[in-house]
Amino acid sequence: MQAYLAKIERCNAAVNAIVSLQPAEELLRQAAQRDAELEANHSLGWMHGLPHAVKDLALTKGIRTSFGSPLFDSVPDQDDIFVERIRASGAILIGKTNAPELGFGSQTYNTVFGTTRNAYDQAKCAGGSSGGAAVSLALRMVPVADGSDNMGSLRNPAAFNNVYGFRPSWGRVPSGHGDLFMNSLPTDGPMARSVQDLSLLLSTMAGADPRDPFSIQQDPAVFSRDLSREFRGTRIAWLGDYHGYLATEPGVLELCQQAHDTFRTIGCQVELTQFDFDPAELWKAYVTLRQAAAAASLGADYRDPERRKLLKPEIQWEIEGGLNVPASEVLHAAGVRSNWYRAVQRLFSSYDFALLPSAQVFPFDAGVHWPRAIAGRTMDTYHRWMEVAVPATMGALPALNVPVGFSRAGLPMGMQILGPRNQDIGVLQLGHAYDLKQSWTRTLPPLLGVHG
Repeated sequence: MQAYLAKIERCNAAVNAIVSLQPAEELLRQAAQRDAELEANHSLGWMHGLPHAVKDLALTKGIRTSFGSPLFDSVPDQDDIFVERIRASGAILIGKTNAPELGFGSQTYNTVFGTTRNAYDQAKCAGGSSGGAAVSLALRMVPVADGSDNMGSLRNPAAFNNVYGFRPSWGRVPSGHGDLFMNSLPTDGPMARSVQDLSLLLSTMAGADPRDPFSIQQDPAVFSRDLSREFRGTRIAWLGDYHGYLATEPGVLELCQQAHDTFRTIGCQVELTQFDFDPAELWKAYVTLRQAAAAASLGADYRDPERRKLLKPEIQWEIEGGLNVPASEVLHAAGVRSNWYRAVQRLFSSYDFALLPSAQVFPFDAGVHWPRAIAGRTMDTYHRWMEVAVPATMGALPALNVPVGFSRAGLPMGMQILGPRNQDIGVLQLGHAYDLKQSWTRTLPPLLGVHG
């Protein structure tokens, strides 16, 4: 605990990744208690005594949870399900990791705590919405981290900060709050600096719970085991930018393609291919479903003029779209999503896994809320620059960000490994094999110096 608090004191002021940090004397008291338990031959689990900071979109009993919004800033009297499990595994909650307002947008800034800055270049953004988590990991301020993902929020910030982030199959990590039946876009998941550590955290977060009717029944202990596996003959589909459909900053695709060689060294075949589905139709359906969910959860706040003032313009835009969409369009969007799932099944009948970039741009200026254009193409929404994250979300698929290196300016990038629904272990095994062959995560952020 003393070592991690020293690292936080050294680095956090420059990046603003950890917020609501608890008093050091209280954390050291809890650490001493964990030591005493070990001396009595009693361990709560693999996280016994580890400092852990929970993303500030998840409830933490007795620890401030702001959701990045003055409208919902409070101290909860309960934990979210996965937080309960992390505590039960012996972790000591040291505070929270910063997130965008209510999780909207892949740029971590809000009016409560301010902006989180990139671990490798403090002039650049951290990504989001799990930006604080990714930066905390990269700067060794926490050993592992949790996050959540709707539109790449576990993948984009992991790519921007040279760590691993995993969006599990929907239902893998149970959720007991909010709508339990209609909104299947977001999910919680783990982040780490190695796939084995990430999988270990997933073994704690995952597992069925009666409070979530769609939680997956598989024993989560499978994720705590050795991930070694043979991949000779494995077929991987490289989807690229959908034949130019996605606006992509120069250099992103090239780094991903260079990383394909790592998959080939472990015996995989990587082939450029395309799915038989209109990506524009998929995007329109996603926006409809996302806006409908926003209107359902925040419509009452929007209708109150005083509360509306405290919602950023992008959130107001989401709500307005949801309030104005008829139920028939929402159902049509759900039908498009169903057809997309069928298209995914067809893809995975020929390939074992698929690859996509984790982002369409490198980390951009921390003072810019979102990129207005990519490679000369105007972005028509505040989140269009993250469209590459939508296929996994709409297919309820497992998707792992793996680092692929750095731009000429020294900015990190990553690539998604997608697998069939519920084949989370296969995605992690492939990611682990990749992890053992790559060296990118051993490139430390300049803030840490040569030795960290």
